[in-house]
Amino acid sequence: MTSKNKGVLFVISAPSGAGKSTLIKVLMQNVPDLIFSVSHTTRAPRAGESHGRDYFFVDKHEFEDMIETGRLAEWAKVHDNYYGTSRAFIEENLSSGAGIILDIDVQGKELIEKVFPECVTIFIMPPSIDVLRQRLSARGTETPESIAKRMGNAEIEISKTDSYKHIVINDDLDVASEEIINIVSGYMIRSSLA
Repeated sequence: MTSKNKGVLFVISAPSGAGKSTLIKVLMQNVPDLIFSVSHTTRAPRAGESHGRDYFFVDKHEFEDMIETGRLAEWAKVHDNYYGTSRAFIEENLSSGAGIILDIDVQGKELIEKVFPECVTIFIMPPSIDVLRQRLSARGTETPESIAKRMGNAEIEISKTDSYKHIVINDDLDVASEEIINIVSGYMIRSSLA
């Protein structure tokens, strides 16, 4: 029997450019008792990102030490950089009854499910591959090589959407926002009544 008020772990994945960060921001503003899990990464901060808010920016040596000492619930190498999630952070917040939002890729989701099989998985789908390419180009932060790599990864990620409990197509931001808010709110309400 699970303990009363046990939290809910939400795993949200999407190809780069699908609008995941925007949808997570809307979710955090509209659903109470949610905590965003800040991942660790070896990639350099982008403009406007800060340590501890967007990511914990660490060097390769420190990240590899976290892997070796078992402090990560999941980790993966994506786009030539490491990304990972603190195991202690998830366990502590689930036991306090919070909803935790994990913004991780498909590889990370598969690893998290092994450690936390009760997690709720949500995939943010772009309306089409062409729209995804346009969004990545419009960012103005990606090189043509980077866009090509991200598009290749997107096709692989999209091919694995059947393994997600929920798929939200981000064609219209208002509609997609309402859909993801309803999904997360529903699980949070059920958890509070358990």
